[in-house]
Amino acid sequence: MRQIAIFASGSGSNFQSLVNAVQSGTLKANIRLLVCDQPGAFVIHRAQTAGIQTFVFRAKDYENKQAFEQEILNELAHLGVDFIVLAGYMRLIGPTLLESFGGRIVNIHPSLLPSFPGKDAIGQAIEGGVKITGVTIHFVDAGMDTGEIIAQEIVRVTTGETRQSLQDKIQHVEHHLYPTTLNHLFLTTGH
Repeated sequence: MRQIAIFASGSGSNFQSLVNAVQSGTLKANIRLLVCDQPGAFVIHRAQTAGIQTFVFRAKDYENKQAFEQEILNELAHLGVDFIVLAGYMRLIGPTLLESFGGRIVNIHPSLLPSFPGKDAIGQAIEGGVKITGVTIHFVDAGMDTGEIIAQEIVRVTTGETRQSLQDKIQHVEHHLYPTTLNHLFLTTGH
């Protein structure tokens, strides 16, 4: 069974969907750690409620990215983590984590990549006037949402769509697609 760490920066709706999937047996994994770079984020409360250990940090308290990533790496090694799952983590993963976890870091993104990479993909889709957007699950590499795509699912944008209504539709897809895709990935990868 995979030992995973989930990295998140915000409210943690995808984090919660993964916790729920583990608790129901849908996702065959142990969540060993939440890594969060925002000390006030609601995801920390979700982790504490679920009894999941947390590593919370402020990037500005470290000399550089390598310093905080090395500390994260030490935590991951101590807990026997073998996969990193990003769920709304708003930092690019740097070389320290990429070198140790290459091919074992997965991200979820609220668009059909390569369209609308980076921040505010939902706002970009609304502004762009697209009729179709969606959700992408991909491996993480050194670029901004450029890693190999694992799975995608379409979300239709209807006339008069608001940012909130589109976000709700996308999150509904994320909350079933992420656990299902991760479970398949964990069962089929030989890492």
